[in-house]
Amino acid sequence: MINELKVRLTGLGLSDEMATKAIETVADFAKGKLPAQMHPMLDDVMAGKTPDLGSLGGLLGGFKNPFG
Repeated sequence: MINELKVRLTGLGLSDEMATKAIETVADFAKGKLPAQMHPMLDDVMAGKTPDLGSLGGLLGGFKNPFG
């Protein structure tokens, strides 16, 4: 997914280095907005790995169905 994004950014005229920096900047911004528990998932995505979504159960488990 990150490689596809990089290809699209370079297709828009950014150099490879600029595309990499743009992706890193967005990831850093996202980390500043996400809970610390989600940072490893973002790191996995940035490394081209499939993130372990099992930890989302704990984060989302606190949400209850407002209708039931």
